[in-house]
Amino acid sequence: MSSFPSPPRWVQAALLEGQVIPAHPLALTPAHRLDERRQRALTRYYHAAGAGGLALAVHTTQFAIRDPKHGLLKPVLELASATLSQCDTDARRQTVRIAGVCGRTGQAVSEAILARRLGFHAGLLSLGAFRESDDQELIGHCVAVARELPLFGFYLQPAVGGRALSPAFWRRFLEIPNVVAIKIAPFNRYQTLDVVRAVAEVGRAGEVALYTGNDDNIIPDLLTEYVLPGRCGEAHVRIAGGLLGHWAFWTRRAVELFEQCRRARSTRSIPAELLSLGAQVMDCNAAVFDAANGFAGCIPGIHEMLRRQGLLEGTWCLEPGLRLSAGQAEEIDRVCQAYPQLKDDAFVRENGDKWLNG
Repeated sequence: MSSFPSPPRWVQAALLEGQVIPAHPLALTPAHRLDERRQRALTRYYHAAGAGGLALAVHTTQFAIRDPKHGLLKPVLELASATLSQCDTDARRQTVRIAGVCGRTGQAVSEAILARRLGFHAGLLSLGAFRESDDQELIGHCVAVARELPLFGFYLQPAVGGRALSPAFWRRFLEIPNVVAIKIAPFNRYQTLDVVRAVAEVGRAGEVALYTGNDDNIIPDLLTEYVLPGRCGEAHVRIAGGLLGHWAFWTRRAVELFEQCRRARSTRSIPAELLSLGAQVMDCNAAVFDAANGFAGCIPGIHEMLRRQGLLEGTWCLEPGLRLSAGQAEEIDRVCQAYPQLKDDAFVRENGDKWLNG
């Protein structure tokens, strides 16, 4: 494509309004093959829980789906697209569809083309394959992908495959015309501010939606208004929503918490109990994402939460070495007992059979 494709207007409006976008896990059988029945059930769960979007082929879905020995990238995207289409038709809704885009430029462009053909609206662009590249090479890569699919920028923390990105990079990235959103997930407040500042300085605060991926700071991110010098004077910048692995479980309650945050920030009065709740969410995340072990068990931790609710059969991952860390299950036991108000177990019990057998 010779120009920069734009998403449908409703997609841009939805992203700017703010959505709950879970990062979709991968359901596997004991033989480590795609479990289509449970994969569909997960998609139906997120849709029924009120998620406004879904992200597939991202870190939570496991980057190994791209390995030729598994060959799961296209099947996973196709299955999600078909399931979402049916869910949207039944509920008379529209769901934003985000596809992860990875690798060097040739691979990333191919993935962007595939995602576009399968009905995805934007590509969450990982730059982990460019660890040693300078800003010029990074921007050239981003532009090449943007010519095939609107971009959802991604600041991923180095612990799970990301790299540091300069403020200058973000300013240049925001000059790409079809950047529709940026997921900020460096787990670092200074680097989070780099992205927010860039949006203000380039003057795109009303055009590019910011999404938190900082699982250690979800609620404060959603409540904070940044007031910064901008291109045309003082700029007011907010993080509109979240694209989170943490929202891949207990999703119904996550949607309710997100709505609480939106109501609070609209009144410009933040209840102290919301900040306390934010600390409880962070504690839960520390256990599930295995912060004590450098996030080694983050994907199995999400699987374990879904297994306990009956949505997944096990915690299997494509890479055999990915499993719960020593002591992680006990930490998950602790937070499940400590924070029953964060659970959506009753919602899953009421609807699980329908999602699994629909």
